[in-house]
Amino acid sequence: MLQSHVTDVLTQSANFIFVPTTEQEYEQLVNLLDELVDVVRGDESHPLAKMMDVVGVLVENYEDEHIPLPAAEPVAVLRHFMQEYNLRQTDLPELGSQGVVSEILHGKRTLNLRQVKALSRRFNVPVAVFIADEPAQSPQNSSRRAA
Repeated sequence: MLQSHVTDVLTQSANFIFVPTTEQEYEQLVNLLDELVDVVRGDESHPLAKMMDVVGVLVENYEDEHIPLPAAEPVAVLRHFMQEYNLRQTDLPELGSQGVVSEILHGKRTLNLRQVKALSRRFNVPVAVFIADEPAQSPQNSSRRAA
């Protein structure tokens, strides 16, 4: 049986930490997550770090169920993240050399599975974000004509 002080703390916490079922509840959790991120600042030993993880999972689950990802070309998504996080080509070693990143950004090379997984982990998004629905034609193949 729970001790009374634990029950009191859990009762108070239930006002802030819950499974969101509406957009308003989702926004409330997003705001709480933002505040927790500001307080914890990446310190995994911080007393609120585990709470931040729990709230993050609740937000992510709501987004997965209720917010569809817009379809976009993988390179456009990569460019968006680069702009959002003020990244240069050299800031993406998980893709390869600066030359490889340049080729990807200019459509001369497509992202491979290893790179897609690395970008997914880095930006905390599903791998599907970096996978094209239809394979884009490479510049070399687009100018060829059928015989």
